[in-house]
Amino acid sequence: MAKAGYHHGNLRQALVDATLTLITEKGPQGFTLSEAAKAAGVTPAAVYRHFAGREDLIAEAARQGYEIFASLMEYAYNDGKPTALAAFEATGRAYLAFARRYPGHYMAMFESGVALNSNPALAAAAMRARGVLEQAAAKLSEHIPPEKRPPPSMFSAHIWAMSHGVVELFARGGPGLRSPFPPEELLEAGIGIYLRGLGLLPPDS
Repeated sequence: MAKAGYHHGNLRQALVDATLTLITEKGPQGFTLSEAAKAAGVTPAAVYRHFAGREDLIAEAARQGYEIFASLMEYAYNDGKPTALAAFEATGRAYLAFARRYPGHYMAMFESGVALNSNPALAAAAMRARGVLEQAAAKLSEHIPPEKRPPPSMFSAHIWAMSHGVVELFARGGPGLRSPFPPEELLEAGIGIYLRGLGLLPPDS
């Protein structure tokens, strides 16, 4: 099947797809460039027609992951509807859903060690994803007077870190800690507590 893709000019994507499968099965450091080439049905030399090496191949998998991730976040945010808070919480749930549905992409993005700034396209895709959460944060805080308003980039980064922590500990189905609560409930409660602490939500919301 991979060889057929190669004959139709799809070798580049066939290599990325093979890499994502290997990452899911073995982790981002658990396979070689030769294994990725073999899985795609080509020789290792053929890989260099499209990628500078293994890290470049993983970086492309990560870039595609960030593009999917950003699109899911944008869909979840839904232009701030029905309310700024509901939309903000929806982006957190989208984070959990992405990690579950796209494990290979997730690991390429966050566990491969590939530097975002080493690849302009990768950096742009990551910035797009981060921008969705910052937009949601800005909308959520716009009712606060400017002099009392926390920087949206700051508390959106905190929510990103909280989301990532819930994913890593409770949502990926690995040997991590087991929670008596669903990951979505943990994240939603954490977001609520955090936002109330910043004064962005009334105590009874």
